[in-house]
Amino acid sequence: MTAPRNLLADIPAALPQELFDTLLSGRRGFRVERIVSRGHASPPGYWYDQPQHEWVLLLAGQAELEYDAPAARQTLHPGDTVLIPAHRRHRVAATAADSDTVWLAIFHDAD
Repeated sequence: MTAPRNLLADIPAALPQELFDTLLSGRRGFRVERIVSRGHASPPGYWYDQPQHEWVLLLAGQAELEYDAPAARQTLHPGDTVLIPAHRRHRVAATAADSDTVWLAIFHDAD
């Protein structure tokens, strides 16, 4: 039996870059990540274009996602979830600057 892990704990006091922790991984690229942001955003003009679907749960903080073609913005609050389909170009437009934004992201292939 393994000890429980609190996803809101063990966050460094200084966070110059987003923190990515792989919590679980499996076959065909399946993985679960904890992502911690503190005022971070994607660089201007940078878009994620991932080959896998990404399901995201915002555990703490606040974030704004931006989508390309068709253009859209989406604000996330604790408890909000979103499924970003594979190859849906997106970026993190903003995260809360005064608190930690903690994401749980699950990446998986399409069936």
